[in-house]
Amino acid sequence: MDAISFKLSGKTACFRKPDVNAYSYFTYNNIHKPALLGLLGAIIGLGGYNQLFEKNRDLKKGSLEYDEGFPEFYQELKNLKISIIPLAKNGYFSKKIQVFNNSVGYASFEEGGNLIVREQWLENPAWQIIILDDGTKVYQKIKEYLQKGKAVYIPYLGKNDHFANINDVNPIKLEKVIDSINISSLFNEKLLEISKIPPRGELSFYFKEISPIKLQKEYHFYEYVPLIFTNHRINDGDFSSVFSFDGRNYAFI
Repeated sequence: MDAISFKLSGKTACFRKPDVNAYSYFTYNNIHKPALLGLLGAIIGLGGYNQLFEKNRDLKKGSLEYDEGFPEFYQELKNLKISIIPLAKNGYFSKKIQVFNNSVGYASFEEGGNLIVREQWLENPAWQIIILDDGTKVYQKIKEYLQKGKAVYIPYLGKNDHFANINDVNPIKLEKVIDSINISSLFNEKLLEISKIPPRGELSFYFKEISPIKLQKEYHFYEYVPLIFTNHRINDGDFSSVFSFDGRNYAFI
């Protein structure tokens, strides 16, 4: 099966979690699928949340003209199968809290209108990304833009403070899963059964994060699954979205 592989990295990144903002904003450890689709959509020029908002700005919800669908990038790309491989020891990236001021007049009702923002950033994150060829025109366009180093909009890692680097773009051929069942990418814990026996000859690691996997249609809220990165073997499960390349197995989500 054909696919395109590339390295995605940056000096910093922030994929903000929507559930905690009382003292500080926190980030997911890995780029999640909706964010990655947004990055790919920016590269080929698809519209996002702002374009959808502007389209509906003066329209009444439920009217014929009101667009109740997804942002363009998600509508076009949501069926792509993607593998995310953290390029970090045990899959964990260093993080630091950054403190800065937002001094626009409407930022805060405090005296002076200054809001102190605390935000957690990933440091030097990097992933290998593999996208399956699904035979669509939009996949071919993504492949062309990646290989030629083109982008309609600047790709960034979560926010426009964090510019994305894209390197090592290569078309690859994927095969059926190899006999030694280890998964070298993030994978859905609900689909694959992990062995409790630690691997021989190396230190065991097991990283788990509840991560966004897709958007809920009505309000565009995230839907979540537990994603795992580990060197433990896989005993059993659904291998229909697992493929092999260069001696390693990769799960696609």
